[in-house]
Amino acid sequence: MLEIRSARKVFYKGQADEKVALDGLSLKLATGEFGVVIGSNGAGKSSMLNAISGALVLDSGQIIINGDDVTDMPVHKRAVRLARVFQDPMKGTAASMTVAENMLLADLRSKKRTLRQGLNAARLATYKERLELLGLGLENRLDTRVELLSGGQRQSLSLIMAVGGSPDLLLLDEHTAALDPRTADIVMKATVRAVEALKLTTLMVTHNMQHAVDFGHSVIMLDAGKLRLEITGEEKAKVTVVDLIGHFSVKTDRMLLAS
Repeated sequence: MLEIRSARKVFYKGQADEKVALDGLSLKLATGEFGVVIGSNGAGKSSMLNAISGALVLDSGQIIINGDDVTDMPVHKRAVRLARVFQDPMKGTAASMTVAENMLLADLRSKKRTLRQGLNAARLATYKERLELLGLGLENRLDTRVELLSGGQRQSLSLIMAVGGSPDLLLLDEHTAALDPRTADIVMKATVRAVEALKLTTLMVTHNMQHAVDFGHSVIMLDAGKLRLEITGEEKAKVTVVDLIGHFSVKTDRMLLAS
């Protein structure tokens, strides 16, 4: 479960270029819910993810994960509670290490273990099982160096590494934006399989309106650091790309009228 309570963050406060990134943002995501976040550039999407992960310190407000207030918890401690997959496929993996070695490092990140435990047979069997969720054949390439994988395979591996510890919350930060359409579709299908299999509470930021329509339980639109729109249930099942683009148009019209 995720709850953001009246989150506010202002950059360059009191200066000529003052920027309100989060303006009293409040949002709730139930346990196991998959929320898809959309919004124009500067709407506050990245600031919201950074605030949740601890990379951005709020001026005021609270971040609650599974009932615990983590607002003042540093990034390295929150890493045990949440996982994040970034836009850049190269960012979440170590290129010179094998698939299995990368997965081992991900396991050790959130647990009090040492490298001495190594890649034993039981752990390798677990990694194969996890990778099978992707449907990309990576379970048969455990000894392959990650630098030899395609961008889509590498991003899919980043996903599996992120969810391996069954985090309380999964953050997907435009994780298909750097991929070609076919590869992005493969990664999204792998994402859904992993999220559903592990019943993960997930928040995904995307600029892909078709993905916002096709995936997730809710569509959340941010505008100027505030929650502008939330579509759930039957309305979400019926929403179209044209509908979503229409909400962006309303925002544009409002800005023109104000100018």
